[in-house]
Amino acid sequence: MTALEQTLTATVETLTKTNEMLMVQIEALSEQLKKQTAQIAWLNRQLFGRKSERFIPGSGQPGLFSEEDFGEKKPEAEEVPKPTEPEVEVKGHRRKHTSRKRESWENLPVLVIDTIEPKDIDLSRYRKIGEEVSHTVEFQPGMMYRRAIVRPKFGLKDPTEPVERGKGVIIAPMPLLPVAKGMAGPTLLAEVVLQKYEYHMPFYRQIKQFAHLGMEGIKEATMTGWFRRTMELLRPLYEALKAEVMASDYIQADETTVPVINNERHQADKEYLWMARSVMEGLAVFFYDKGSRAAKVIKNLTDRYGFKGYLQCDGYSAYTAAYGPCADVRLVHCMVHICREWDKAMSQDPKAVSWVKARIRELYHIEHECDTRGMNFEQRKEHRQLKAKPVMDEIKEWIETKGIRYSPESLIGKAVTYTYNRWPNMMRYLEDGRIRLDNNLAENEIRPITLGRKNYLFCGNHKAAEDMCVVQSLLATCRNHDVNPRAYLNNVIANMPYYEKASPLELASLLPHRWIMDHPEAKMNKVRQMAK
Repeated sequence: MTALEQTLTATVETLTKTNEMLMVQIEALSEQLKKQTAQIAWLNRQLFGRKSERFIPGSGQPGLFSEEDFGEKKPEAEEVPKPTEPEVEVKGHRRKHTSRKRESWENLPVLVIDTIEPKDIDLSRYRKIGEEVSHTVEFQPGMMYRRAIVRPKFGLKDPTEPVERGKGVIIAPMPLLPVAKGMAGPTLLAEVVLQKYEYHMPFYRQIKQFAHLGMEGIKEATMTGWFRRTMELLRPLYEALKAEVMASDYIQADETTVPVINNERHQADKEYLWMARSVMEGLAVFFYDKGSRAAKVIKNLTDRYGFKGYLQCDGYSAYTAAYGPCADVRLVHCMVHICREWDKAMSQDPKAVSWVKARIRELYHIEHECDTRGMNFEQRKEHRQLKAKPVMDEIKEWIETKGIRYSPESLIGKAVTYTYNRWPNMMRYLEDGRIRLDNNLAENEIRPITLGRKNYLFCGNHKAAEDMCVVQSLLATCRNHDVNPRAYLNNVIANMPYYEKASPLELASLLPHRWIMDHPEAKMNKVRQMAK
């Protein structure tokens, strides 16, 4: 072979290797382009497709459920000390000068007068010699007023008569008030709680509203003190509610973020708040453990109360880590979260994704049939075994035969992996007619939290986050049982000082779903009828 031929042969080999390398690079870039195209298509559906609660970055529209972008609003810092007022010297002596108005409530009208006389006493032997009057500030929608508590004093008409109870002058004892020796009455305390956690109004906005109603000069520190005292009163009810939720054998759980001020770093940290809902009883409880999202948070709660039964959740790995194959707690996953994974892969393989979503829609159609026919739980279980189980088996077979062809790194491959890993737990919904196909009830309980954090922005510390759990648990249970939250809080806040040493059974009677049995007038449907 001549030198020229050798040179040409070497050149051909080099070009062949170069061509092979370029083909590999082209194939890799093509795969990357497919993934990015699928991601762009998914983002376009999120931005421009039909979807509720849509958030478009940069549009100026506030994100309702975003974890970040809390905006710049006047914060409600509960633990930050107020700056001291500057002192000025006036005519030889020093005094504190303040531009704030003094707390003024004397100008509020007295609309209620409660006269309390001593009981079990023969008042015919006594004559009235005076009275003691105490006032509390109360609230009703659109008005603030004073309630006068009048306690007449009585002295013996004949000083020579024997003295009852060892006193010549008698007066009825002062009734127990939510804030001892304070001016805030139970209805005012209930309104402060409702305004913040039901209507999402921070304290500084409430102060403006109260000033418009005639109560000027209220400081945030005063309102914070009222709130903390109210939480002390309601916490025993919260603990009783928590025990009742964990006594159920079928709960749904979820978690969400809540900003909490870190005083060391002088910023709000993204912490986590948990929620558990007893599905059949309609009770909900929020709980917080220093912002942790670790598996031990939910595990400690269920272990503490000895929970046994079904726990339905999303695909978060902490639930599997907490229980795994635990016989007492049987995990059930959520079909909606599975469906969302397939939505992300729609542009990558529309035919395959549409087939899977059609099977999921068929499962929901079966549930709709059960609802329209009014089936009980046993009948629903039998209907699912007859119609839903073949569909579930069909999806599993498709994943095991055709789904494995997709790369685990692709969007549709991730959907296949997500679904397959959770399918055994998802199949458990066939075991019991009570179990729902998705975890939507739990997600609905979370929504007021996500709405509230866009208004009051953050919790001042871990203790404030725990207090929020107390309020939100009672309000969520009121919503689930159609209880008027204002009527409920007005009543229980007034009565809780008398339940300081109450038994668990007595406290349980004050939970919203039992309290409403003795107060049918507080049912929301009756309130709506009166408003028409």
